[in-house]
Amino acid sequence: MSNKYLPYVNREIAWLSFNERVLQEAADPNTPLLERIKFLAIFSNNRDEFYRVRVATVKRMLPLGKRAIPLIGALPSDLLDIILKRVLVQQNRFEGIYQQLLKELKQQKIFIINEKGLNTEQQKVVRSYFHEKVISNLFPILLDEAKPFPSLRDKSSYLFIRLQAKQAKGFSYALVEVPTKSMSRFFVLPKEGDKSYIILLDDVIRFCVDEIFSVLGLNALDSYNIKLTRDAELDIDNDVVSHSMVEKISKGLKQRKKGLPVRLVFDGALPDDMKNFLLKKINLTKKDAPIPGGRYHNFKDFIAFPDLGRKDLLNPSIKTIEHKLFANYSASLLQAIRKEDVLLVYPYHTYDHIISVLREASMSTSVEEIKITVYRLADSSKVANALINALKNGKKVTLVVELQARFDEENNLYWANKLHEEGATIIYGVPNLKVHSKLFLITARENGKIVQYAHIGTGNFNEKTAKIYTDCSLLTSDKKTCIEVSRVFDFFNDNFKTGNYKHLAVSPFNMRRTFTQLINKEMVNAKVKKPAYIILKMNNLVDRKMINHLYKASQAGVKITLIVRGICSLVCGVKDISENITGISIVDKFLEHMRIFVFANGGDEKYFLSSADWMTRNLDHRCEVAVDVRDKNVQRTLKSILEIQLSGNTKARILDQHLTNTYKKPAANERKVRAQDEVYNYLLKETGVESPVKKKKLSPVKL
Repeated sequence: MSNKYLPYVNREIAWLSFNERVLQEAADPNTPLLERIKFLAIFSNNRDEFYRVRVATVKRMLPLGKRAIPLIGALPSDLLDIILKRVLVQQNRFEGIYQQLLKELKQQKIFIINEKGLNTEQQKVVRSYFHEKVISNLFPILLDEAKPFPSLRDKSSYLFIRLQAKQAKGFSYALVEVPTKSMSRFFVLPKEGDKSYIILLDDVIRFCVDEIFSVLGLNALDSYNIKLTRDAELDIDNDVVSHSMVEKISKGLKQRKKGLPVRLVFDGALPDDMKNFLLKKINLTKKDAPIPGGRYHNFKDFIAFPDLGRKDLLNPSIKTIEHKLFANYSASLLQAIRKEDVLLVYPYHTYDHIISVLREASMSTSVEEIKITVYRLADSSKVANALINALKNGKKVTLVVELQARFDEENNLYWANKLHEEGATIIYGVPNLKVHSKLFLITARENGKIVQYAHIGTGNFNEKTAKIYTDCSLLTSDKKTCIEVSRVFDFFNDNFKTGNYKHLAVSPFNMRRTFTQLINKEMVNAKVKKPAYIILKMNNLVDRKMINHLYKASQAGVKITLIVRGICSLVCGVKDISENITGISIVDKFLEHMRIFVFANGGDEKYFLSSADWMTRNLDHRCEVAVDVRDKNVQRTLKSILEIQLSGNTKARILDQHLTNTYKKPAANERKVRAQDEVYNYLLKETGVESPVKKKKLSPVKL
């Protein structure tokens, strides 16, 4: 099969298609109104990161010209043009959705007003708020043609203001950062009857802007919101001899704040003379894709849009579930794990179970050591505090800290230093290999024998994201699995000890080979008429070698089902290439983050939980771990979750050749199935609790 004729979706274009699905949620009238506003915020935040990382990477490749085609699948200049066109279309749709949401908010008697819509009483309130809270957070910058342009902060929005001296004809300009790092973007005004009013911080500043500059004898004539996005990639050299990794990361963090500009977003009403002044001073041209937008930027702040006590306009909160095995062994969770494997599924199961396991290990007189990988910890991490408690109780604690977890480097450095001060052994990752695995290993001595307890998961040890990401944790005391997890930690300590693995698939050592062999086995089974199918649930499917293997398997008659939330470079349903491959993407109230892989294996199904997507970086340039799930009860739970997700017909989009993101809809006489709600109800029932709303039985989906 020649690669020359195989279809692939460009990674960047596939990512934009994913973000389009997020935008669809903002437009969906079946999504509660305030949740739709949050989806606009998520869309905006996603796009910012896309520019800071992916577009910045493409721009770096411009000097390579045609030599970049094997790396990104297109000429960098052509790809940037395609990206800009799609981004502008999405931006226009974004603005249309936002205007529609404003109308619907008004119908709910919620009004977002600007400085021009304030009545007399509201003006007094806003002016008082400005003097008491806002002005002390403002630090205006006067601009001058002759002076260098100031370095604008990435992730910040600014008011770009036109000034005029009293009794003068000429204009000057100034910048005022909207101080959302130190205060809320939203100011809730006093209610008037049953009507609620909100004004944005930007407009509070606009209303009082003359007071900022009057002391200089200047009048503020116009103000427009602008935002600059910078290249966020850390420029870390490979000279591991002359600099420690900690020093390089710290240096890179400082550089990130001054990365090269990759995008200027501005109010579409910005006059040409002001726009040209900006482009000239920032050293951007029209080819650098300045993007006109609406009156407000940094829409990510709308994630914290005030709910005003209107719970009816939000998704109903769920009560997290206590796992039945832990409920029966409340005295010792470790003993529950000793009895049988435990599968926790977030955010449905409570993440407190993980904290409780670590807390018990920190206090147990039998526990001698805890080892853990750290990729993204919460700001006020209960996980880290449990580890500190273990140190105070005399346990050995080893942290493998990944200092290159994008945008979490500072937080990881903070906790690494804090635990080091308490006496923990800190391993700062592996040179040239990002540690992305989700492991901990507890070693105890019980009745004179060494007993180990392992965690292999799909998500980070982060109790905050565990409330909004769907992830899985497998907790096991299986000796064979624990021995192999121990080998992974041996590798972290001594990079020459790569280890041998049978029950784990570990990148970059045997993960690619393991899954390739399993795909090949399905092809052999298909030819001899044995059960042959593959189900892959992941965030991103990009690696072309793995995609090619799936294309071959499809041509051999293997039925392949994909559940890919984000980037999918594989093209489903192409005659003679991928006609046996179907795919969906689920975007809903929780971010689908778990990775589950199923292989028919001739009738004896094999199940894997993995920290890794099928991207080249995960398979070849990171340390990832997937576990062969052999416990039959855990297998049944995973199978049920996949059946439910494949039965979903309200929040699933069909992955097709044309990136249409068409919703999968219920057939005639078929009830609506919202997969995430059904998974919650299933796990409730598994615990012995009936779901809040009686549901008809799901039609089974054959795996």
